[in-house]
Amino acid sequence: MGLKEEFEEHAEKVNTLTEKPSNEDLLIIYGLYKQAKFGPVDTARPGMFSPKERAKWDAWKAVEAKSTEEAMNDYITKVKQLLEDAAAKASA
Repeated sequence: MGLKEEFEEHAEKVNTLTEKPSNEDLLIIYGLYKQAKFGPVDTARPGMFSPKERAKWDAWKAVEAKSTEEAMNDYITKVKQLLEDAAAKASA
């Protein structure tokens, strides 16, 4: 399986999490996903009256130096960690 296919598979697997990840984890996977799919941020930073959109933009901006492959690999690693954490909690 190629990197792109594995990335797409984990993008679907993240939706199977039974418990919502923390906001910090959500922002990490959001930023990595956007970087992997679309490359560096190409929009203006949202204003202070849009805190959710601003946080998402900041998360994407924080990883814009990563290549597509790096972002895909980091995304896969993070999703695997979230899935493992969820499995550990479920069996505890």
